[in-house]
Amino acid sequence: MAVHGRSSPLRALFDESPTPHIAHPPRTHHRDFYVATDGSYDLESGVGGLGVIIETRDGERVTRLSIPDDTVADNNVAEYRALHLGLDVLAAHAPAEARVGVVVDHDDLAANVNSAALATRRTDHTPPRELTVPTAGRYHWRGIRARVCNFGELRAAVLQSDRNPAHALANAPEEYAHVNHETDRCLLPERPASSEAQIPPPSRADRKAGDSRASD
Repeated sequence: MAVHGRSSPLRALFDESPTPHIAHPPRTHHRDFYVATDGSYDLESGVGGLGVIIETRDGERVTRLSIPDDTVADNNVAEYRALHLGLDVLAAHAPAEARVGVVVDHDDLAANVNSAALATRRTDHTPPRELTVPTAGRYHWRGIRARVCNFGELRAAVLQSDRNPAHALANAPEEYAHVNHETDRCLLPERPASSEAQIPPPSRADRKAGDSRASD
């Protein structure tokens, strides 16, 4: 089933946000699915939370999750666990060749995801930069990297936490428990028409032509 006629709020966030270590050309607007995740951890209670939102490019919500989690050791690990969860859930709804845009509010996580994505294009599969992963999050990183390799294409954009729509789901799972009972939807977005405007997102519009710090 395909849906069309709308634009995804997550797509807008992805298009407007920087993608560390990887170029953000106009064709990256053509993701099939967008995933926003966030993880939280309260030092006093030792309890965390995981938030996940998945949408098609056309704005149809696939699923939302807001889950308490007492297994994480700190906020960094919670971020990795949340993305691991989000990509696993997406894999159950999306074809393997899907192009995926990820939105997170953790700089190192986004940078690691994009380095892993670039590594899939190299003959030796070695990331172009050294990856720094929290020791307690290495299991979740292995799961994330496997999903990066298995989807058709995946890259991550990073934004401020107060702009992350998954932030509330992660930080107040007791208030948003009802979203876990929403019916999941398996929807395939319409393929973009060739006439769709090829306008770079604002974050890249003023990038100098000779800037070689990011690569596609």
